[in-house]
Amino acid sequence: MTIQAVLFDLDDTLLWDDRSVKEAFRATCEEATKHEPVQPEALEEAVRNEARALYESYETYPFTKMIGINPFEGLWANFTGGDNENFRKLQQLAPGYRTASWTRGLEALGVDNPKLGYRLGELFPVERRSRPIVYEETFEVLAQLKSRYKLLLLTNGAPDLQQEKLDGVPELAAYFDHIVISGSFGEGKPAVSIFHHAMERLNIRAEEGVMIGDKLTTDILGSNRVGMRNMWINRHELKRTGEIEPVHEITNLREIQVVIDSLS
Repeated sequence: MTIQAVLFDLDDTLLWDDRSVKEAFRATCEEATKHEPVQPEALEEAVRNEARALYESYETYPFTKMIGINPFEGLWANFTGGDNENFRKLQQLAPGYRTASWTRGLEALGVDNPKLGYRLGELFPVERRSRPIVYEETFEVLAQLKSRYKLLLLTNGAPDLQQEKLDGVPELAAYFDHIVISGSFGEGKPAVSIFHHAMERLNIRAEEGVMIGDKLTTDILGSNRVGMRNMWINRHELKRTGEIEPVHEITNLREIQVVIDSLS
C-alpha cells in the first residue's frame, strides 16, 4: 500500500527538547552557584529527583501520565489551556511545584534557602523558553516530504505548552496539514484512540501512514497497535531492552524518504 501521509512526534523528533531542558538546567544551576556553594551538576540531579518525586505525589499524576506531560515540563508549564479539570488543578499547583522542587533540591545538598529556591523556580521557565532548539535537518526534511505527502503532527502534552513550543519556532507549524495535541484530544499516545483520530483527520487507513518518533513506549507502541508502520528515530543509538519493536529504525530524519521508498 502506497504511503499517503507521514505522522511526526514533536519533542526530540523535530525539536531537540532534551537539549533545551539540559541547557536551561545548566543556566539555572549556575545562577545558584553565585549565591550558595553548590555544584551545578549535583543541584541539577537533586532537583530532577525532587521534582519527579513531588510530581508523582500529586493527585493529577495519573492524568499527566496518560496525557504525556513529564515532571520537567511541569517546571515551566502554566497549564492555562485544556478543558479537562485536571489542567485547572495543575494550573494551581504549578507555582508551588516550581518553588518546592528547587527548594528541596537545595535542601538535598544541605542548603536551606527558600528565597533562592523561589528565584530559581522562576528562572528556569525563562531559561527554557529562551531555548527553542530545532534539529539541523528538520526543516530540510519537512520541506521535501510536504511536497509528496500529507503531514500531521501528533504530540503528547498540555495544549498551551505544546503551542508555546510551536510558537517558539514559528515556521514549523506551517508544514503540517493537521496538528493533534493529546491534552486537547483527551488521551495521549500510545492510546489507539488518538491514532484513529489522526487517521480520520488525514482520511487515511493505517497502512497508508507511517509514524516517526523517538519514544518506543508512545510513538512506536501506539502505531504498532493500530497496524501503522513506523520509524523509531534513535539518534543516540540506544539499545532496546523491552518487547516493543519498531518496524524500522533510523538515526536521522534524512533517512525517512529512503525507508518510504523501500516500502513501495
